[in-house]
Amino acid sequence: MAHYGNPVGLKATIFYARAAGLIDPVLVAPRAKLKAIAAQEGLDLSDIAIEDVPHSHAAAARAVELARDGAVEALMKGSLHTDELMAAVVASTSGLRTKRRVSHCFVLQTPRYPRPFIVTDAAINLAPTLEQKADIVRNAIDLAHVIGVAKPKVAILAAVETVSPSMPATLDAAALCKMADRGQIEGGVLDGPLAFDNAVSIAAARIKGIESQVAGQADILVVPDLESGNMLAKQLMYMGDAASAGIVLGAKVPVILTSRADSRESRIASCAIALMLAHRYRSVPP
Repeated sequence: MAHYGNPVGLKATIFYARAAGLIDPVLVAPRAKLKAIAAQEGLDLSDIAIEDVPHSHAAAARAVELARDGAVEALMKGSLHTDELMAAVVASTSGLRTKRRVSHCFVLQTPRYPRPFIVTDAAINLAPTLEQKADIVRNAIDLAHVIGVAKPKVAILAAVETVSPSMPATLDAAALCKMADRGQIEGGVLDGPLAFDNAVSIAAARIKGIESQVAGQADILVVPDLESGNMLAKQLMYMGDAASAGIVLGAKVPVILTSRADSRESRIASCAIALMLAHRYRSVPP
């Protein structure tokens, strides 16, 4: 776990998640600075392993080394910048890369929807290509399987539900669905393009005459780009009372990207999902 001088994250995540039996933490940070912060916060680190490094860049590099060597089974960002940690994870020499593009998934649950669902990608891929979107879908399907959805319904979102040459997101959606038809994307049921209302509301889909196994009951919402995904996820959290957890897939270990604004519950839920993925990776390496 790469923590770098983040007492709020340290207290909220490390101790609570360990007490819940979810993690056995290894802190990667400058030892003196970390202990000073712990003393200031009244935290006892005497029984927690610490990997002493001089600075944040070294923390990212050392954390990746620990994961590559099998000493840890997941990574969590503390106050490192996301780009700094992810650059170390996806580097050609990291030993953590797979054939998949890495992508982020939010697992969300809101009172207005009858089941948990996934929004992807809202944190890593800024403007993904069709090929990258295919990996984003594959990663999300894998996560859905891990959390117990055997055949997830995948909605490829756009502003409209019809294919339009002037709207690239609709063309990508249609292509992804055809890839699934031809067995290039497996494990889920895809449909798109679907506007957000058609993806989550059976009534809206019926009014528009959409007949689909996915419309109105999506388990996975695949957004066109990072900006739309980030706004969608945060609107659901802050205005839709959605509980959330976040995880990065596509590397050889799960990566938790915490935010300073994340609640304790969100951090703990993210650790729980990372644990589920780590168990899966033991038997079926990514």
